[in-house]
Amino acid sequence: MKRCVRMAGVLAHAGSLAACGLAPVLEVKVPIPVECRIETPARPAMPTEALAAGVDLDRFSASALAEIELREGYEGELRAALEGCRATPVIAAKV
Repeated sequence: MKRCVRMAGVLAHAGSLAACGLAPVLEVKVPIPVECRIETPARPAMPTEALAAGVDLDRFSASALAEIELREGYEGELRAALEGCRATPVIAAKV
């Protein structure tokens, strides 16, 4: 008799636990701050910095134009690195 009562109690607990498993699952997206692990791009050597003092105007102009192109490329790399660090991963947690 004790065995039947005990079995009924176990079945009742198992039934209540099974009912909990049927509850709807709510998915919540939570932003979690993560350390930025993107390396800063190396600054390129600028052509005008390597010029000697008193260089002619043609060579200086060519170096300045080349430097503008280098700086724009470097700026693009810096922006991409910044955007990579700004992007916050969102982890879905089930509640």
